Amino acid sequence: MAVIPTFERDGRLPPGDYEVTFAELRQSVLVLGPGDPKDYPSWDAAWREQLVRNLETLTNQLWRIGIRDIFADGSFAEDKDHPNDIDGYFVCDLDRLKSGELARQLNLLDPDKVWTWDPASRKPHRGYPKKQLPMWHRYRVELYPHVPGLGLGSGIVDRHGHELEFPSAFRQSRRDGKPRGIVKIKYGGQS
Repeated sequence: MAVIPTFERDGRLPPGDYEVTFAELRQSVLVLGPGDPKDYPSWDAAWREQLVRNLETLTNQLWRIGIRDIFADGSFAEDKDHPNDIDGYFVCDLDRLKSGELARQLNLLDPDKVWTWDPASRKPHRGYPKKQLPMWHRYRVELYPHVPGLGLGSGIVDRHGHELEFPSAFRQSRRDGKPRGIVKIKYGGQS
């Protein structure tokens, strides 16, 4: 049985957390596609594989500084032929985030120094209405820190107008607010 199930009829992963290694992710529906390639001629498996390589680069940096819980989704976790990017989050502690130590340690590892969540660092990209973080421009991946227990809002509301806390927002479709699955990267799960 596949670790990551096929998409539901509306193009979302079934609700749940799917813990996978990078090797399993590369062999999943999220990279290879929902069926026979001749039935999905515009499915961009090569682009999806590149996104996974980029996610793996950033994940390895997080692992090297002791971050273990890393989740990925966004349009990558839907049946979109050519997703824009991978969105996700990782669990960290408040002191390390607030002091700037987290970004400092990560930027010591990244040659392009992309680890920041400062809104002033966001820059436009042609053809995209939303300004993006430096890590998006370099990797087409955006990973956000999450500190459990703070009850921080995400700016995303549910169908009743209630603001969702950060991790909950990643477990629902932005299209219609329905629950969807998310990928958890298995610690140490290399290729």
